[in-house]
Amino acid sequence: MIALQQNDVTRSWRAIAEQMKAIKGILCVSAHWLTRGVAVTADSQPRTIHDFGGFSQAMFDIIYPAHGSEALVKRVQELLSPEPVTASHEWGYDHGCWTVLMKAFPEADIPVIQLSLDTKKTARQHYETGQRLRCLRDEGILIMGSGNIVHNLNDVIRSPGVRPHPYAANFGRFVRDEIENNRVDALVDYPKMGADARKAVPTPDHLWPLFYVLGARHPDDKAIFENSFIEFGSIDMTTVIFRDAV
Repeated sequence: MIALQQNDVTRSWRAIAEQMKAIKGILCVSAHWLTRGVAVTADSQPRTIHDFGGFSQAMFDIIYPAHGSEALVKRVQELLSPEPVTASHEWGYDHGCWTVLMKAFPEADIPVIQLSLDTKKTARQHYETGQRLRCLRDEGILIMGSGNIVHNLNDVIRSPGVRPHPYAANFGRFVRDEIENNRVDALVDYPKMGADARKAVPTPDHLWPLFYVLGARHPDDKAIFENSFIEFGSIDMTTVIFRDAV
């Protein structure tokens, strides 16, 4: 529903985008495109996917009209070679992608492609894929991961002012501490945290996008945290930006 709102989160996303230098394209990794093997969106203007149900018609009326980029598709395929990357015409911009971009870049004038999440990969392999894509940042490409540090829909409490579940607060704090101190091994081995990790990450799909931006992190990047709060008890809304220290 954040797509229909203007609040501190959406304003911060817009402010973050406005502070960025000229961006030539955006590579988005969303928790909502799961595949066997790796794929990228290849249409010249990918469709807006409304991959949800039970919401008002206003949500289904939203279109994010950004263009794709054949050149960026080919560059991603080149960087990930010899791993095959399918140029897909079956996907578009899912809600993990467009709900953020419509707030950060409302003009939709920057080319965007999505990269799928290969469900056969481990957390470390997702991280290593991000490492191989790191040089895109130096070529003017924003690498964006869209998911949640904590994402447990079974424990959602839709009441105003609800406190975070203790496991959600603990796991969120753990992840932010490890990011701030650049301790990647602890992050990719997050299941070793035990019960809190199992509850915070009942399925790994919403955490996987984080590993791509961690992989694309430069050694001297500073981690900046925005919107660091937990909604509905079990949805962590933290935004993390990796920015050159200079």
